[in-house]
Amino acid sequence: MVNAVLFDLDGTLVDTAPDLGYALNQQRQMHGLPEMPLELIRPYASHGTVGLLQIGFAISPEHPAFQDLRAEYLELYEQNINQFSTLFPGMMELLDELEIRGLPWGIVTNKPARFTAPLLEQMGLDDRAATVISGDTCAHPKPHPEPMLAACREIGVLPATCVYIGDAERDVEAAHACGMPALIAEYGYLGPQDNPLEWGADGFIQSPTALLEYLGY
Repeated sequence: MVNAVLFDLDGTLVDTAPDLGYALNQQRQMHGLPEMPLELIRPYASHGTVGLLQIGFAISPEHPAFQDLRAEYLELYEQNINQFSTLFPGMMELLDELEIRGLPWGIVTNKPARFTAPLLEQMGLDDRAATVISGDTCAHPKPHPEPMLAACREIGVLPATCVYIGDAERDVEAAHACGMPALIAEYGYLGPQDNPLEWGADGFIQSPTALLEYLGY
């Protein structure tokens, strides 16, 4: 019995890679570097600023310039948070069907609230989600189970009766840490460095609407 559905945001619910990539290319231009194709950036979009700055500037968090570059990037992204972002194909149909069937859905993301809230508001999703847990809502982000547990409390369901859909290993870890099934969104931001078959997920969906089959609809 599934009583609620929880989604990761970037690379699962919303295709934010075009805006994340746009901000990165703006930053590269500011530093005298050429633009990069979105196809190269997309697989790193679920890895936050660490992944984006790695592909954009070949820099790691240990580098002395990382924090300044990170702050600069986040400012650029905040200014362009919803130019090109869209729901993944089939996601609107999925959300509509969940709501028709009275199944609440929510979001658990590591994206900070300063980006999550305006993005969802501009996309008209903020009033539809039963819960939105951002990366700084709780003391610990994913892969810690605390954000998952917070979402369940807000909806009023037990973790074992939810299902979480994400596209990163930390998504599976966070869900399983509180006894929640986890599915991998194969349409998300999986790159050549990812090995989703090794993450121990409870299943895979190739498109958002494939979740309906998993739910038995």
